[in-house]
Amino acid sequence: MISRTMQEQVKNSSIIRAMFEEGKRLAAIYGTENVYDFSLGNPSVESPAEVKKAILEVVNEEDAISIHGYMNNSGYEDVRAAIAKSINDKFSTSFTHNNIVMTVGAAGGLNVVFKTLLNPQDEVITFAPFFGEYRSYVKNYEGKLVVVAPNTVDFQPNLEELKDKITLNTKAVIINSPNNPTGVIYSEATIIKLSEILKEKQKEFGIEIYLISDEPYRELAYDHAEVPYLTKYYENTIVGYSFSKSLSLPGERIGYLVIPNQVTDHEDVIAAANIATRILGFVNAPSLFQRVIAKCLDAKVDLATYNRNRELLYNGLLSYGYECIKPEGAFYMFVKTPIEDDVEFCNLAKKKNILVVPGTSFSCPGYIRIAYCVAYETIEKALPGFKALIEEL
Repeated sequence: MISRTMQEQVKNSSIIRAMFEEGKRLAAIYGTENVYDFSLGNPSVESPAEVKKAILEVVNEEDAISIHGYMNNSGYEDVRAAIAKSINDKFSTSFTHNNIVMTVGAAGGLNVVFKTLLNPQDEVITFAPFFGEYRSYVKNYEGKLVVVAPNTVDFQPNLEELKDKITLNTKAVIINSPNNPTGVIYSEATIIKLSEILKEKQKEFGIEIYLISDEPYRELAYDHAEVPYLTKYYENTIVGYSFSKSLSLPGERIGYLVIPNQVTDHEDVIAAANIATRILGFVNAPSLFQRVIAKCLDAKVDLATYNRNRELLYNGLLSYGYECIKPEGAFYMFVKTPIEDDVEFCNLAKKKNILVVPGTSFSCPGYIRIAYCVAYETIEKALPGFKALIEEL
């Protein structure tokens, strides 16, 4: 008999993954070309050429023991130094290798952070809509996820409600920008106001509140949009980054944490993050891809492909009468459903072989998430189905 905790987890398993599996089932029946799967944020753009080149260089030029062996739990020192320099060059920061902890993707990084920070019943605040796995990650360490209701006008964080949700038990606030599922970038004005609130509440309650910035989509920003770098606005910030989207490497599970010197008790936090990396069973981030990404820090995926998809989908849906905020980053579109029940809408869409994820999964019912990191032709072929759906409803 599995544990009661895992019984609950199995019962409430990710709807996103369930839709992805449903897509494979439908593809076996109707053919892959006739199933329009917008469920999973799996990059459809190839990794930059620099990645393949770097893999071959590392494998052919470096000693096998060096490539595949253990290292410090934080990761290779030279890799961390290269990452720190890259961040400093981009954002005028002053990090060193000592501020970087290599992680098993963004998800691994967040689990390391929560293991490092949370006591039982500590509260982590996030803003709806949000990536649903946050609930599981916080619960892994007996924390409590506190959700701020969505601001459906422009999907910037609801900061007035945040003030009311902060308590003596608040340990952290987690944000994700560019956002999954909306594609919204949190503006500098929002970040400044958020920082002011957290500083005021730290002083009011005499506690430390950590701001966790979950940034796997940082490099995916359209129309020259700026994504504020949060360590410049709030001292108690920890950044989690992943190369899954920026280099189209989701299966390689490679990312890092930035823990600035300005973070309260930063030496203890870094030491704990190292130990958490080990005792959670990661031990260290994948050694080969640490070496690879160090050679690819300036490489970028072809954002024009995602932008072309964004324009086609957005303009098409709006012309049919759907309501949606145009995404500024990532590769998701968060669309208001023409009926109140977003789950029912997804079931109706499935009858037309269109797979989308209900907003309920992101604590924002009445919407669907469409992952447009697919072939352009998939969107072209799916649009008539979206048009028929809204006409029928």
